[in-house]
Amino acid sequence: MRLTLFFVTFISVQFLSAQVNVSGVVLDKSDNSALAGVGVVLLKAKDSTFVKGVATDENGKFTMSVTAGKYLLKYTYLSYKTQLSILNVKNENIALPNILLAEDVKELKGVTIEKTAVRAVQKGDTTEYNSAAFKTNKDASTEDLIQKMPGITVENGTVKAKGEEIKKVLVDGKPFFGDDPSTALKNLPAEAVDKIQVYDQQSDQSRFTGFNDGNDQRAINIITKPNMNNGVFGKVYAGYGYINASRYSAGATVNWFNGNRRISVLAMSNNINQQNFAMDDLMGLSGSSGAGRMRGGRMRPGMLQNSPAGNFMVGQQGGITTSQAVGINYSDQWSNKVKVSGSYFFNLTDNKNSSETNRQYFAQGDSTTDYKETSASTTRNMNHRLNFRFEYAIDSNNALFITPKLSIQQYNQKSNLDGISSLKDGNAISSLSSNYSTKNFGYNGSLDLLFQHKFAKAGRTFSVGLTGNLNNSDGDATLISKNSFAIAQDTTELNQKTDNSTRNYSGSANFAYTEPINDLSMMQFTYTPNYSWSKRDKSTFNKDTVTENYNQRNLQLSSNFENTYMTHKVGFDYRLKTKTDKINFSIGAEMQYALLTGKQLYPNVSDVKKSFNNLLPNATFKYNFSKQGNIRINYSTSTTPPSISQMQNVIDNSNPLLISTGNPNLKQNYQHIVSVRFNNMDHNTMRGVFGFVSFTYTQNYIGNSTIIALRDTLLQNNVMLNAGSQLTKPVNLSNSLGLRSFFGYGMPVKALKSNLNFHAGITYSRTPSLINGITNTSNTMSAMGGFVLGSNINEKIDFTIRYMGNYNVVKNSLRQQQNNNYYSHNANASFNWNFWKGFVFNTSIDNTVYAGVSQGFNQNFFLWNASLAYKFLKDRSLEVKGSVFDILGQNSSISRTVNETYLEDVRTQVLQRYFLVTITYNLKYFKQAKPL
Repeated sequence: MRLTLFFVTFISVQFLSAQVNVSGVVLDKSDNSALAGVGVVLLKAKDSTFVKGVATDENGKFTMSVTAGKYLLKYTYLSYKTQLSILNVKNENIALPNILLAEDVKELKGVTIEKTAVRAVQKGDTTEYNSAAFKTNKDASTEDLIQKMPGITVENGTVKAKGEEIKKVLVDGKPFFGDDPSTALKNLPAEAVDKIQVYDQQSDQSRFTGFNDGNDQRAINIITKPNMNNGVFGKVYAGYGYINASRYSAGATVNWFNGNRRISVLAMSNNINQQNFAMDDLMGLSGSSGAGRMRGGRMRPGMLQNSPAGNFMVGQQGGITTSQAVGINYSDQWSNKVKVSGSYFFNLTDNKNSSETNRQYFAQGDSTTDYKETSASTTRNMNHRLNFRFEYAIDSNNALFITPKLSIQQYNQKSNLDGISSLKDGNAISSLSSNYSTKNFGYNGSLDLLFQHKFAKAGRTFSVGLTGNLNNSDGDATLISKNSFAIAQDTTELNQKTDNSTRNYSGSANFAYTEPINDLSMMQFTYTPNYSWSKRDKSTFNKDTVTENYNQRNLQLSSNFENTYMTHKVGFDYRLKTKTDKINFSIGAEMQYALLTGKQLYPNVSDVKKSFNNLLPNATFKYNFSKQGNIRINYSTSTTPPSISQMQNVIDNSNPLLISTGNPNLKQNYQHIVSVRFNNMDHNTMRGVFGFVSFTYTQNYIGNSTIIALRDTLLQNNVMLNAGSQLTKPVNLSNSLGLRSFFGYGMPVKALKSNLNFHAGITYSRTPSLINGITNTSNTMSAMGGFVLGSNINEKIDFTIRYMGNYNVVKNSLRQQQNNNYYSHNANASFNWNFWKGFVFNTSIDNTVYAGVSQGFNQNFFLWNASLAYKFLKDRSLEVKGSVFDILGQNSSISRTVNETYLEDVRTQVLQRYFLVTITYNLKYFKQAKPL
């Protein structure tokens, strides 16, 4: 064995010593612009057998190491003619003259016939869409473009690819405004896009070792056109209108691209509900607060929530929102060894909202109750977000990555609500009227350091990753409420102020060593320690009626709690592939020791200490059944500890009808996830099929235990649960199941010069809960299906027709008479027409249907928008547009939430009909590439 290894090493050294570098630049023949992503394949001249292949970078350049001999070089690029050249390699480096590729256009008797553009190709795990195959109007955004592509949808502002949410959008492989998918898609013009790549982006560590560390993110990489890599483009706009109230929208997007240096600036101000930011701007406080307490539910605007996440998660709000935002993104390559990228983003939103809620609980017999609520709120959210990434290639064997992040947020809200609980016969048993206000400030920071080292032996590596996080928030809230209880014929009034303080610190490390066994297999050893500490202090004070001050501490509603969670994981992984790379397989496991401790100082002194030992297996299998098709199967396991808010044993009676508390006796859950993905593209027919199935099984599931009181009941710490009120508490239950699937099929329709994409999917969940001590199992299934027909005619005529239908079935083991089937669909048609000398007409109409929801919440409405614009100046860069939103005045918003405890329908205030006149100036200046 040693002799064999020595022989292989000797031959390898001799082989490498005889290699030389061959380099070149590939350009577009028509304008000498660089072509990025061109496939450069090296073939033996004798029999055209494959030797190796590379792709050109963003500047059209490529380099490959070659031994002496006679070869053929083959250049391939979508919608361009394939080109071959002879290459004679001796013992010196070769710099080839510029390679000029021509577009694949054929002429026949004076008629130009263009080859149908390839819609998509499958490159390993990456699906690459060719933007030239999806025609859009000249003013379209990248978001408009991707919705014509098979498998990509935008649902309520969330971008999904093949049924999975997109977590990150890159531009030419570089971060763009952090991890915010919406910013790039909404602000980059479609005409700047060359290709769209959809893939699972592995972490830096996974790409380095070849072993998946479980930190994949579904990502989109936008490859810009080579001729737009050196210039300035963007737009500046301002609009004003009036129907019932003044409406305005103004902003700018400017991009400076100069090779590797990219600077983008955006700004916006409007009161028409346009928001170009994502959940990153909301600090991610849920990691410390445990939204699991109200799992599956919606944070009530009138409740004095324990959870800081409830105070910060505002997202794409309902109601009428005024937004101000400004941001800058920067990326560059400072040298051959240093790459940097960073962004800063600020936004300020003011929101006014009103809503109606109808909630039905799944309980048996006389304890069955319904809850109805009306509320109104005003909210202000201000956020700063800063991201930076530093990549340093120290030398050919060592690299360093530094990634700091920081966000700061201030959140204020005022709300009032009226709620009523009633029995199934309609008789009211309790009611509530409250006014609530809160002010919160918090910050969230993290720092990731990763050092990677390659040894002289190929495949042998060592890496160290260090991560630190802090997540702190402070706030106060005031609640004034009047509560009536019909059975006891009693009315109580509350006037309370609560101060909340949360501190979270965590640190972790990862040590990984890889060792090749042979050319086809390797192994990895890992050690991962992790430590997190959290402290939560809640102090509630009643108002002194004499002094009018909040100075009477309510010990029953106050608490000080801290917990720690420490883990040590030791892992081993083994990876194997075949010679043809058709099959890749890996299997591994981690042994984890976890220690969970908790300490409460008041209202009661208590200590919690629990330890867990778990085996966490994982496996992956990939089979490439063709160059354009593959199937991937992944299996993983993980544990999740209860959060500090779930463990904090304190009563929250901020809404006396809906009381909640924590549970210090919770255990961590244990989760299994199996996922299957498959893709297949046929270049000849330009048809593609793909699918995704994911199954989740959770042991020791942390769910809700709800007590619905029919009589006054005394709880811990002498807190009264009045008749008609409810107490919710997190508990460990048996097992929960979840299933998600998504399937798609795409094809061109030549007769219509269009692309037709079908998609369908099924989701299923089985979730347990306790209602008055009796187990309720909620089974929810949803079947969806739809299609997108997108025109591919030309830039002057663009239409898209979409349909999405959802049929939902809800079945519960308790109160089966509330089993429910409901249906919703959204049908959309949009049309854009550049019909005459700079005139542009645009219209879209949506039909939304909800059927089978609560009485009064069923709806069927149309949202019709239209605009007419005229483009001025010689280059048509100045545009004046008049637009009308919601011409019919029917816009509405209804949502349904179903969890293991209740079913809830919510109607929210929305923006309705308005008219807007907008002036837009489009910036577009690009330098012509010069021959090298």
